[in-house]
Parts: sequence; structure tokens; C-alpha cells
Amino acid sequence: MISEHVRATLINIVGLENYEDSPAERLVYSYDATPQFQSMPDAVISPRHTKDVSDILKICSEHRVPIVPRGSGTNLCAGTCPTQGGIVMLFKHMQQILEIDEENLTVTLQPGVITLEMIEAVEAKGLFYPPDPSSMKISTIGGNINENSGGLRGLKYGVTRDYVIGLEIVLPNGDIIRTGGKLAKDVAGYDLTRLFVGSEGTLGVITEATLKLIPMPETKKTILALYQDIEAAAKSVSTIIANKIIPTTLEFLDQPTLVVVEDFARIGLPTNVKAVLLIEQDGPLQVVERDIQKIAELCKSEHAVSVEVAQSDEHAEALRTARRSALSALARLKPTTILEDATVPRSEIAKMVQAISDIAEKYDVKICTFGHAGDGNLHPTCPTDVRDQEEIHRVEQAFAEIFEKSIELGGTITGEHGVGEMKAPYLELKLGKEGIAAMRAIKQSFDPYNIMNPGKIFAKNERKRVVVTS
Repeated sequence: MISEHVRATLINIVGLENYEDSPAERLVYSYDATPQFQSMPDAVISPRHTKDVSDILKICSEHRVPIVPRGSGTNLCAGTCPTQGGIVMLFKHMQQILEIDEENLTVTLQPGVITLEMIEAVEAKGLFYPPDPSSMKISTIGGNINENSGGLRGLKYGVTRDYVIGLEIVLPNGDIIRTGGKLAKDVAGYDLTRLFVGSEGTLGVITEATLKLIPMPETKKTILALYQDIEAAAKSVSTIIANKIIPTTLEFLDQPTLVVVEDFARIGLPTNVKAVLLIEQDGPLQVVERDIQKIAELCKSEHAVSVEVAQSDEHAEALRTARRSALSALARLKPTTILEDATVPRSEIAKMVQAISDIAEKYDVKICTFGHAGDGNLHPTCPTDVRDQEEIHRVEQAFAEIFEKSIELGGTITGEHGVGEMKAPYLELKLGKEGIAAMRAIKQSFDPYNIMNPGKIFAKNERKRVVVTS
């Protein structure tokens, strides 16, 4: 609970209109996009600028009040669920694009900026920001940075961390630091910029970011390869990469996902095939045409029954939009949708796809699989019902085995969703006890009182569903 003294002090910093502690307002921010996790914060606060954030953290540090920085709450690992109470910090007043620097190819902005709005702003100047999480219409840059978000273009262009070159950060004690800058090279000391990218709000609060931009690609083409054999589709992925072609996008959807997405998007996706690969290439016209032709040949050599080239930009965009809608489409099937992101080396995609199918059958659960096959990042997704505890138990057993198989194949428990609280019990599978200890030491050095998003990332003995508390 927050004392009256602390409450009054925080209100004095941000104003009464930016401090909410009514049951209704607290309920709104008691959960994120992760099923089975919900817990009431003690209050919700909205700073107006960096100094406000600094003053808030000084008070919270002094009185040991937990702070949970939150973007739009689209994360899928319970990373912004306030499972230990405290204060949820919003950035609705910190939504400005401060500068688009065309000489240095950078954009500087505040954490509350919506990802797609920033992408559209830089594209209006002929520049390109590649990371494109499926939630980009509503996710914020601050959330993307904290989760190190990926997207459909990650295969060729990388993820958020590859474009964050400078940060302004408020540390848990209220100190304000700046890392990096508009530099092509900077090896002065530890790389604190990269340390904070993907730290899930456990080390400090990001209040400003400088992101790298690149020139807009000259052209792009999209193809859809259809398969009656899931393993052949998965094998095509490694065949394309082995032939030294790196597409912009190389997405996989199995038949159950196709059926649901087509019912949702209604753009004419084939539903009578076992799997499809959605492949896009961008760059100079001659290179794109050469690569697309070669990719089509390789897909056919791996027994694709058909390879179709998008006939227009509108058709290509419809295909991409349909792929981005996969989670929304699947969420219509059952009251609860559990989506994961087990990731393996590209060469192991076929084995992982088959393993997911076998595990689903073993535990008698429905799992639809789609994802960024080109970088090994699969999204096995289970439509279920949290009220059916027996089925939920089988679902959790299935996903635990999927994570174990991913590690066995040289992969990881998460490629882009983060650890948060949901995957904390599985982190030791990837890092081992020694790795966990090293991460705890870093956390302790920055946040000795454990006020920054406590309870996230570090391993627990069991996965625990958290219910609303008043």
C-alpha cells in the first residue's frame, strides 16, 4: 500500500489529474495482453517529462514502492502486469517525435510514441525504420525497446536492438544518464545502450531514444508458396538461406492458422494446403527480380505445389496484413489464447515444426503454428479456456515440453516476446544457474531495492497464475 504521505508527494510532482488510484483505473492497468496474469496496482501515474520521472523514482526508491513502466500493454509475457503491486507508470504525455535528422539518418523521440506513427513519419522523408512488430499500430517505442521487439522484417534487417543507438534513462535512484548518441562508432566503456534494450523495465526507465534509420528500399516483391507437406515448407526455409539469399520476410503459416486467418481477413488465402510460406524481398529492382525468381525455383524444388507472385502492391500489403492479424484471428476461437515464441536455428525449423505437432497430439491440445520461419522464430498458439483447469494444465505441460525441445535443438525459450513473469520459470533452461546469478548481480547493482518491475525475468520454481487483488 502507498502511504498518504507518499501519495501526496507524488501528486505534488505530477498533479492530481496525472495520479489515479480509483478501483476502476487500477483495474484497467492490472493486466496486459498475457492470459492468466492479473494483479491490481496501487496507483497509476503519468509523468509529463524526464524530471517528473526522476522525482518519482527518488520517492519510490526512498519508500521502496515498486514501479512498472508500461507502454500499450501489448506484450505477451506478463512483463507489464503489476504482480507485486506498486505504481504503473504511463507515458501518455511523452509522445513527441523530437527530431528526424536526415544528415545523420536518425530519429529521436519519447517513449510514448506509437511505433507505426514514427514509421510513417520517417517514411514521409524517404527513410526506413525496419523493425515492424505485429502490434505496431498500437505498441509504443518505449515498449518495443524494453521488449527488444522483432517483426516480419527481422530476418534481413534485425530487431529493435539493432537500431537503438542512444538512450536517456532514469535510474532507480532518480539519476539521469545518457548512453550512445548519433554515432556510427562508440566503444567508450560498457555498452549500456544494449544492456537496457530488452531489460523489460527492470533496470530503469527509458525517457528518450535515438534510433538509426536507413534509406528506403527501391522496390519490393512478395510471393506465396503453397505446400501439401509441412516438413517440405519448413525445409524450404533452410534451403533458401543455404543458397545465400536473405529475404526481407520469410513467414510460415500452417493449415489451421490459414483457415482462421482467411475467415478473419477474407483476402483469398488458400485453405486447402497444409502450409504456406509468405516471402518478400526488397532492394534494387534487378536484385529483387533475380532473388524472387531463384526463391520460386528453390521452393518448387522442395515440392511447393504452387508459387504465386503478388500481382500488385495492394495484394502484397493485404498478404502482409493478413499475416500480422494471425493472433487476432486465432483469438476469436476460444476465450483464452496462449501464444508463445520458441526459437531455434533456421536449420532446425523442420524438426521444431514436427515436434510442435507431435507435442500437441501427445497432450491432446490444438496448437496452430505460424511465425518468422526465416529467423527460426515460431509462434505455436493454443486456443483454450482458462476456466477449464484440466485443459490448461495440459496446455502448460505441452508448452513446457516445446521450450525443452527448443533448447535441445540449440534454440531459446523466447525470440522476441521477452521473459517477463510468464517465462521466468523456464529461464534456467537457457541460461543455467550461473547465467541467472550473473543477471541477478547486474539487477542488484542498478536496482538494490528491487523497485523496478519486480518479479520479472528471474526464474521461479513454478508458473503461477495471478488473480486480481484489491
